[in-house]
Formats: sequence, C-alpha cells, structure tokens
Amino acid sequence: MGTDVLVIGGGNAALCAALMAAEAGASVTLLEAAPREWRGGNSGHTRNLRCMHDAPQDVLVDAYPEEEFWQDLLKVTGGITNEKLARLTIRASSTCRDWMRKHGVHFQPPLSGALHVARTNAFFMGGGKALVNAYYRSAEKLGVQIRYNAPVERLEIENGRFVAAWVGNERITAKTCVLAAGGFESNREWLRQAWGQNERGEWPADNFLIRGTRFNQGVLLKHMLAQGADPIGDATQAHMVAIDARAPLYDGGICTRIDCVSLGVVVNTEARRFYDEGEDFWPKRYAIWGRLVAQQPGQTAYSIIDSKAIGRFMPPVFEGVQAQTLPELAQKIGLDVDTFMQTLNDYNAACRPGTFDHTTLDDCHTEGVSPAKTHWARTIDTAPFYAYAVRPGVTFTYLGLETDETAAVRFGGVPSDNLFVAGEMMAGNVLGKGYTAGVGMSIGTAFGRIAGTQAARAALSGGAQ
Repeated sequence: MGTDVLVIGGGNAALCAALMAAEAGASVTLLEAAPREWRGGNSGHTRNLRCMHDAPQDVLVDAYPEEEFWQDLLKVTGGITNEKLARLTIRASSTCRDWMRKHGVHFQPPLSGALHVARTNAFFMGGGKALVNAYYRSAEKLGVQIRYNAPVERLEIENGRFVAAWVGNERITAKTCVLAAGGFESNREWLRQAWGQNERGEWPADNFLIRGTRFNQGVLLKHMLAQGADPIGDATQAHMVAIDARAPLYDGGICTRIDCVSLGVVVNTEARRFYDEGEDFWPKRYAIWGRLVAQQPGQTAYSIIDSKAIGRFMPPVFEGVQAQTLPELAQKIGLDVDTFMQTLNDYNAACRPGTFDHTTLDDCHTEGVSPAKTHWARTIDTAPFYAYAVRPGVTFTYLGLETDETAAVRFGGVPSDNLFVAGEMMAGNVLGKGYTAGVGMSIGTAFGRIAGTQAARAALSGGAQ
C-alpha cells in the first residue's frame, strides 16, 4: 500500500518537508534521483542561511530586521518578487535555527574573512554536506523510507490532485506529495532553448558551467508545466555567478568562485570593461556577474587585480595568471595589448583618491570613465599583476511552479489540496531575478517546512483540507 506523504527530491527543501511530515505523525517516503554518495542536490554545496533577527542571536551579530532583509531582496530582484511569500520566508528564517539544531545541524561562529556577512547569515559547521547528512540521519531515525537512484519521470494527476508517481515502470501511490526536485540547470538542451542564439551567432548556454548537481535535469518541472501547473519566473533567470573558467562542468560548488571582482577591474575578451565592479558589497552583487559575463563575447571575462588586493578576498582554488607588467599579463591571457592598456590606463587615470575600506561602501571611486567604479576604486599599478578567467556558473534556475503561503501547486489559479512544492522548484516566486547570499536556503527551509506540514495535515485528515 502507498505511503501518507511522498517527497520527491533529496536536498534541503525535500528533507525539511520529510522531517516535518514525519514529526506530524505521517508515514513518509523520500525519492532521491541521485545515488547515495551524491545525495542532497545543490544543498551539499551551500554554506549558510540568511536570517532575520532583531537583536544579536548566538552566531549572529548585531541585528538584521525584517525590513532590511526585505529591502535587500527588493533591490537584488528589482521588485520581481511576491512580497507576501518573500516576507513569509524572511519571518520563517528567524525561527528555524532551533528546529535545525534539533535535527543535528550545528552552526559555527562567523569566519573573519566573511566580512559583514556575520550579521546577516548563519554558517553551518561543515557546510551544506554536513547539514544534508544530519537531516538524512534524523529522517532515518524518524522512520522516513529513503530510496536512492529513484528519479521520478512523471506523475498521475487527476483534477489537480496527486494520485501516483512513476519511477521507471514502478507506480508509487501516496495520499499527498511534495515536489522538491530542483530546477533544470543541468539540462543543457533546455538552457540552450531558454537562452537561444545571440547577435554574434553564439549559443551562450554552451559555455555555462554548472556549480551544483548534475541530477537537476528539470524532468519533473517540465512534466508539471505540461500537465498545466501554473508557472512562475523566466527561464533565463538563475542564480548565476562568475566562476573560474577552469572549474569542472558539474559540482564545482563554492570553491570555484572568484571573489576579487570588487578589488580590481573586469574586462571581456575584447579587453574592455563592461560593468561597475564596485557597485555594492560582494554578498549582494556576486550573483549578477554570471549573467553579465553570459552577455559578453565567448561568455568569458577576466578579473584583473594587482598585488594590493592579495589577502583581501577568499583565495581561489586555482592560481591566477601572473605577470610583472600589465602588457605581459595581456599577452599571457591572449588579449589585444593596446586595447587592454588603453582600458587600464583610462581606469587608472579616472581613480580618485579616498580612504579605502573594503568593509564599507567607501569613497574610492572613478570620475570620467564609463562604466564608473563607484567604490573600492584603486589604481592597478603594483606588480605582480594577476588575471582570473571567468565563465558563467549556474547554481539553480528560477523558472518554477507558482504557489501561495500553503506551498500548494496551482492549476489554473486553483490550489491543489494534496500536491505541494518547495525549494528551487518554486524559488522563482521570491526570486524573479538576482540573488543575495544564503537566501536560497532560507526559501528551501521555509517552504520545505510548510509543504511537509501541509502534506501531513492533508494526508492525516483524509486528503481534503
């Protein structure tokens, strides 16, 4: 016979749903597409959770009130967000840590190199992999049946209600179901289709690297959209970061990030700057750079710094290209030396002296050069010089299923009474575009817990709410 609650997915949101449903007394089965050693989806690559708090709390310093969190989200999304669901996420982020600890998650004091993120984000001891492992251990203790290598290709849905899921030729029934199977970032064909061809005749998506799991193919998402589930979001919008061009195609994770952008200049393959490198603090702006680079020729750019920047950012895994002079650096990375030197000379001449402080929006800026650099603008003049080639790294896509405060999947505006959605499959409700560090885990935790609670309630009350 079937289970009370079927959870499809194996990352943070799916695990939160499974744990909440099991705590509510429901029998739960979790289907993870990946083998056990690759379980956890993108959550294994995370480090922290963005948390609202009105006063200092354990590992969080100062205060990060609801309104400031909301304004941060509003700024990065350009207003493309559902305020009701965003505020629900923000409020939930202030109360989830005790529950997380109960399920074996440990938090660590902030790292000194994390700048001011210690005020806004709580870091997991051992990172996302430790969090995922803790949740799996807790789920097993609570009796959740976990199946690996169990990708769901399709669902049986009747009149907006979940009936069964299919894994290969096996039909799995349940009273209620939670969808938390991630986006489609690992599906190259879908990315190509979404991004199309640019004016240079390139297919930008062919040069994208995937920061997270190879198992997020979007099979279930595509199936749900074909079944008439209400969509949310734009297929080209994603949490997309400029990462080391030498990163692996999948699962590079955090360590492939290049974090020196705000300390130097970024040029494209034509040796020209194309955006303000000092627009805002890096945790708020790092996730726009993947999209910016995706729009450049060859989807490649170069972060250029001098030795004054060394020690001020998280060092990359791979060493940068190093040279004693700027013309030599241009030659080594294959850029036109004359154009490169004109770009660097114009930038250096435009830098206005100020009091450099990488922990504040300082007064070091440029004048008379376009694009401007509004903060942390210092001349690049102290050898040795370094260049890091970057390409777009997709973390997760924002096209998903529209939902409401009950996490219900909607068909023609009508919420299902036994089919729910959480995590990356619905993050587009909150993230229309842009990203700010740790908010993906805030969304997954909030809606995973809501979806699990609602699914258990519907299952134990006989289906209808």
